Amino acid sequence: MNAAEPDTLSLLAQKIFDDLRAMSPDGAGVSRPAYSSIETRALDYLSDVARAHGLAVDHDAAGNGWFCLPEHRDADRFMVVGSHIDSVPEGGNFDGLAGVVAGLLVLIRAQGRGLRIPVKCLALRGEESAWFGSCYLGSKALTGQMTATELAAPHKADGRPLADHMADLGIDTAAIAAGQSLIAPDRIAGYVELHIEQGPLLVERDIPAAVVTGIRGNIRYRAITCTGEGGHSGAVPRVYRRDPVLAMADLLTRLDDSWLHILQTGGDLVLTSGVVGTDPARHAITRIADSISFSLDIRSQSTEVLAHMRDYLHEEMADIARVRSVSFDTGPEIPAAPALMDKTMVRDLMEAMRSTGIEPFSMASGAGHDAAVFAQAGVPAAMIFVRNRNGSHNPREAMEIADFMVGTRIISAYLEALQP
Repeated sequence: MNAAEPDTLSLLAQKIFDDLRAMSPDGAGVSRPAYSSIETRALDYLSDVARAHGLAVDHDAAGNGWFCLPEHRDADRFMVVGSHIDSVPEGGNFDGLAGVVAGLLVLIRAQGRGLRIPVKCLALRGEESAWFGSCYLGSKALTGQMTATELAAPHKADGRPLADHMADLGIDTAAIAAGQSLIAPDRIAGYVELHIEQGPLLVERDIPAAVVTGIRGNIRYRAITCTGEGGHSGAVPRVYRRDPVLAMADLLTRLDDSWLHILQTGGDLVLTSGVVGTDPARHAITRIADSISFSLDIRSQSTEVLAHMRDYLHEEMADIARVRSVSFDTGPEIPAAPALMDKTMVRDLMEAMRSTGIEPFSMASGAGHDAAVFAQAGVPAAMIFVRNRNGSHNPREAMEIADFMVGTRIISAYLEALQP
């Protein structure tokens, strides 16, 4: 098959996005849960698209999809272009999926033109933490970094562990549980991931794409529980109260003060508590709650800042527990280390950006990505961000196909310039 013209590729990209949106509706957005039948149908669809355009299709032992030119199927070493296909509940259609579609377009465009080095597109499962509380599941399984805790993590809806959901799809988790890498990391010459930007920088600066220099790590607690003592809202004086709601508010206020101080002294940090609640079946407007649970997501590009915030969190919980006569239980910590992108790849992608007629621009990523997992496995990794309005993890993601094609052309130019 001859190389597809850019307009044809744009139309193909739009069709893939439209078809997968229609396959996974959820309210105003989409839901492709990690290791679900919906995620599998999306992967099957992408596999059909790949085959229809003359590409070879394979699946690894973690259920991830691999696409390549037929002549590169058995290559000993290769570049990888990929991302994830799952989404958060009622999410947007481009988060993750754009990177997989970009990889497919790069390969389809290469037909008839050739590539001096083998390239494979990787469609990863389970990047989002929304379903099992841990992120990067497909890439961790692939690179031997998945933990026993992650395999045992319960699904947010049915409570069954990740290992059971993987088994339902015919995935044998024995090698994954043993921490075995499903592919030798040195077979991957480099990993490139295109992703929508999840903040406003590119929109505000009117830039279609950027090269990413690094990815924030994080410390996550899915459900911290603060326990106190219930009582009548009008009958218990303040001095006798053991109010977990005010204790939680006190903790979050102290964390916010520390966040501001770190930013004012030149550090990098973001902090979010996105799930907060008492039990509506037991608590009422006239009752002091006896417990409250809340999530906590702490992110930074600095391992030192993350370590400081971990220590600070536990110190402040201990102090508040003493002062307010409550107790805190964080549950398991879910960590992810920061990752710097490969300097040589960043330099070459910047040059590829210039070669496509775009003034080179680089930035750090506030959100986490599978690229961090590959970097931590010793694989050189880099990313391209594509301009996207309205953030992500919501139905209002608004990536323009023209901007997406700019990002895809940058990756194509980078790969075509590589020497064997």
